[in-house]
Amino acid sequence: MHRSWWMENGPGCTVTSVTPAPDWAPEDHRYITVSGCFLEYQYIEVAHSSLQIFLALAGFIYACYVVKCITEEEDSFDFIGGFDSYGYQGPQKTSHLQLQPMYM
Repeated sequence: MHRSWWMENGPGCTVTSVTPAPDWAPEDHRYITVSGCFLEYQYIEVAHSSLQIFLALAGFIYACYVVKCITEEEDSFDFIGGFDSYGYQGPQKTSHLQLQPMYM
C-alpha cells in the first residue's frame, strides 16, 4: 500500500496497470506494476531528502552569517558629550519617566 511518486515517475520507469484490481482493494487506489527503472525509488528518495537536508543546512549557516554581519555594524551616534558616563549630565527631570541611554 506504500505509494511513492518516485516509484511511478523515476528515470526509465515503465508503469503498467494491473487489471482487474483485487476485491479487497479500495476503489480510490489504482494497482500498477513498475519495471525498467534505472534506480530503485528508495535510493532516489534518500538522495532527494539528503539534498534537502544539505540545502537547509547551507541556508541556516548563511542566515547565521548574515545576522552576524548585520549585528556587527556599528549604528551608534556619539554627539558632543555623547552617552559617556563621564560626560556632560543635563539637568535631571522631575518626571518619573526619564529617558536613559541604551547600551548594546
